[in-house]
Amino acid sequence: MHNSGDMITEKPSQELPRGSLEYGHDQVEEYPGHVDPSKYGVNERRLLTKIDLRVVPVLCILYLLAFLDRVNISNAALYGLKEDLGLVQGTRYNTVLVIFFVPYILAEIPSNIILKKFKPHMWLSTCMFLFGLMTIIMGFTQNYGGILAVRFFLGLFEAGMFPGCFYLLACWYKRSEAQKRYSFFFSSTTLAGAFGGLLAAAIGNMDGVRGYRAWRWVFILEGLLTACVGILFWFCIPDFPEDAKWLTEDERAFIKAKLEADTGESHRHGKTTPKTVFKILSDWKIIIGGVMYLGLIVPAYGYAYFSPQIVKNLGYSPITTQLRSVPPWACAFGLAMVTATFSDLLRHRYLFTIIPICISLAGFITLFKIHGKVNINTQYAALFLCAMGTYSAMPIIVCWFACNLGSHARRAVGTGWQVGFGNIGGIVATFAFLANQAPAYPTGYKLCISFICLSAAACTVYFVGITIENKRRDQGKHKLSHLSKEELSAMELGDEHPVFRYMT
Repeated sequence: MHNSGDMITEKPSQELPRGSLEYGHDQVEEYPGHVDPSKYGVNERRLLTKIDLRVVPVLCILYLLAFLDRVNISNAALYGLKEDLGLVQGTRYNTVLVIFFVPYILAEIPSNIILKKFKPHMWLSTCMFLFGLMTIIMGFTQNYGGILAVRFFLGLFEAGMFPGCFYLLACWYKRSEAQKRYSFFFSSTTLAGAFGGLLAAAIGNMDGVRGYRAWRWVFILEGLLTACVGILFWFCIPDFPEDAKWLTEDERAFIKAKLEADTGESHRHGKTTPKTVFKILSDWKIIIGGVMYLGLIVPAYGYAYFSPQIVKNLGYSPITTQLRSVPPWACAFGLAMVTATFSDLLRHRYLFTIIPICISLAGFITLFKIHGKVNINTQYAALFLCAMGTYSAMPIIVCWFACNLGSHARRAVGTGWQVGFGNIGGIVATFAFLANQAPAYPTGYKLCISFICLSAAACTVYFVGITIENKRRDQGKHKLSHLSKEELSAMELGDEHPVFRYMT
């Protein structure tokens, strides 16, 4: 496996030792991304802790509430939402789910570009307040058309949350530091699933309060929480390191130097133009990154939207169903953090995507093959495998891809593309589990199994491709290797720079 940030020397035929970092004519540091903090008067461990406390928790809470507001409709459905709004006819409920993804997919890249132009605290907190407001309004909808309209705007305002937060994290941490932070952030989805189940179980007892059904209270209370936190986060969401007023000048300089050492001059910031966007999107690595994510989005949303119904079909009451949905999410969070920790320790990504993918595959195959209330425990155990495997592999894939993108422009466009294209899988997932196929859901499980295999294949192609590219660069065979350091510095190459080495 190749570590991040390795640099080539003037002797292209001699491969550098893993972990070396040479630049041009001079050897810079001992290992990728290492800059001596004493030169800046900085305690690196203390600074990293400071950044962790200011950056990670805020973004985790933001995405937890975003994901909660996105999927709490599955909790509300157990309390009479479908019957009250006339969603039991045909595929109306599935259409309500899918309308969210139309603006969500289309607005991913534009949102990241806006985030790059404005301060993150302004853009992210404003969007958070607005999607919280949409969730509240959803609690007052009276018909099919009303909830369709509100879900559309919910998707529009949530579009920038996930890629924006991932992009912001990539601007704070070097690649060997990133996976644990990415996984902790991404695992907000599993915490949201667990928290949503517990909260919905409690709200179920409010049925009839002030004349409102329990499903309305699910939206009203959870949306109110999000909107209030959105106002607070105007003052809490961190901006880019160069704009962070809570860092000293020396700390900002050290972070900049550390990130540049991690990726070399590929880290230069370029201007994002339509031509730049098109060029980035024509890169095969960018395209395959979207396919890797697409393959897991189908089982991820299939599980998030329909696992409560699957559990209910096992014979549980609505409130018991909400409670039984919590343990698989909690276990998924645990496995995701363990996987991320070892992935960072070994500075390797590929195997830590494939192993969880196999776990997820085993879970969905079990659900596809085994039915009937005689096998309730087996089916319930399979839900653990589905959640643990899917939600452990996804953060590795997104971090792997994002951290292999050099420069602000490539990360902004690349992560926006991956999440936007990948979420087409959300459309597939919402129509995969049809009410007339309950409780076996053969189409849903077949689609999940197929897309999981697609993700595994895409990850393998990406791994092989970047491994070959690393070797080519070690051998001085990059198409730009003949250029001088000065000529390369004048170009905005990102990870296309000859000195850049992809993390495998």
